Amino acid sequence: MSLNTLLSVFLFLTQNKMNSREQKLEAFGRLLDVMDELREKCPWDKEQTNESLRANTIEETYELAEAIINNDNEEIKKELGDLLLHVVFYSKIGEEKESFDVADVCNSICDKLIFRHPHVFGDKTTKSSSDVEKSWEEIKLKEKGGNKTVLEGVPSSLPSMVKAYRIQDKARNSGFDWNEKQDVWEKVQEELGELQHEINKKNENNIEAEFGDTLFSIINAARLYGVNPDNALERTNQKFIYRFNYMEQKVREQGGALKEMLLEDMEVLWQEAKKNGY
Repeated sequence: MSLNTLLSVFLFLTQNKMNSREQKLEAFGRLLDVMDELREKCPWDKEQTNESLRANTIEETYELAEAIINNDNEEIKKELGDLLLHVVFYSKIGEEKESFDVADVCNSICDKLIFRHPHVFGDKTTKSSSDVEKSWEEIKLKEKGGNKTVLEGVPSSLPSMVKAYRIQDKARNSGFDWNEKQDVWEKVQEELGELQHEINKKNENNIEAEFGDTLFSIINAARLYGVNPDNALERTNQKFIYRFNYMEQKVREQGGALKEMLLEDMEVLWQEAKKNGY
């Protein structure tokens, strides 16, 4: 291959990369322009505040999470767009209040990423992703205005299961964890025994507390085995919904109702549902 040919290939690849970056920047600029128009001309958009958008933002986040669970790339793309709209929306409101704008938002996260990745943007070296995670908590504590304690960074508004996972993960980054992951099962069995003891005593207050301890230990076990418990439970939810709907449909086709069936007959349909897909 001649030098001229190599140069042509290099220029072609470079130009394509530049065009790709330009297209992305143009698309983001288009979104900013659309947001400006909506905020100025649409009655509904003009009325929105941070507080009024909050519930919708939470809903959009869960819809994205569902698309990810379903591995639906088309829906993931759409839901990411919805969530990005909210980022731009909040930024527009901040700009109107002269508090911050979308450039401040972008620069803020860039500064944070650079500060928290000295192994990429500095002279620190790391050997594995686990080393990176362990150093994150130390870095966060050093940040100006950062968390004063390790667990302070866990939002109080998180759903309980997600919060438990994040608490345990942050504790792990500080060295508070099992030496061997299989050791967690002894703790799970201990909590199950304490739960059963309180159930036998019919002590309702303690039963609730022991259920919480048992769930916390099981979430911990999931974490140690590389399983996100929230994702795992949602997959089981979807599996149950499919099988239950299958039973209900089959019984309806036969002119009956689930509540009129024997449990043994339900089990037959349940096993059919398992064989047919989920």
